[in-house]
Amino acid sequence: MKFNKQWSIITGIGLFFGAGTISLNSCVHAPYVLPVSERTYSAGICFERDILPVFISNCAKSGCHNQGDGASGYTLDNYKDIVRKGIVPGNPAASKIWESVDMNTFSVSHMPANAPGLTVAELDLIRAWITAGAVDSGDCANTCDSTNYTYSGAILPMIQLNCLGCHNSASAAGGSLTDYTSIKNAALTGRLIGDISHSPGYNAMPLGGIQLSDCQVAQVTKWVAAGAPEN
Repeated sequence: MKFNKQWSIITGIGLFFGAGTISLNSCVHAPYVLPVSERTYSAGICFERDILPVFISNCAKSGCHNQGDGASGYTLDNYKDIVRKGIVPGNPAASKIWESVDMNTFSVSHMPANAPGLTVAELDLIRAWITAGAVDSGDCANTCDSTNYTYSGAILPMIQLNCLGCHNSASAAGGSLTDYTSIKNAALTGRLIGDISHSPGYNAMPLGGIQLSDCQVAQVTKWVAAGAPEN
């Protein structure tokens, strides 16, 4: 009786004996998904302003994850498609998109391909956004201040967020914007302002993205008028 009870317990947990070997049945659990009722806006993060430009600049390029190509089944130029595949709300570790951009993950091919990885600030934003539930928009208060037009405080962060995913090398279409000299040259030739203000005869930038606000264009315009200093 005692033996039978022990045997029942063993078989009940999935141990099976045979040919001198023991195999243990394992179960695979679905990743944790944050309930819809608990999803919220991560403080200060706006999807349209802070998250979408990162995806458009770094991922939704021609030949990659744009509407026309959708490489590997991923389209990453709008909210609906971004959260449709590869994002597990509340769980960055289970999100394939996060695994791809997190350089500390060793089991996947890192993205963006053939380009510098995302900045620490961009990674922090994406992780916080997913953790809070990967919701649309959120705190989209206008934080732009046109009286702030320094290179370090306004221009460089704007370029890094909206442009650097494409303009990360001299061979990139439209040239590089990876350092102060290249950004200054684009500014003083008029190309930078023409592109971001969508002026006739220029290339509307960010390509495939949301046009920069009037305030952001004013910041660049004032910086250029001041001689495009490295301040």
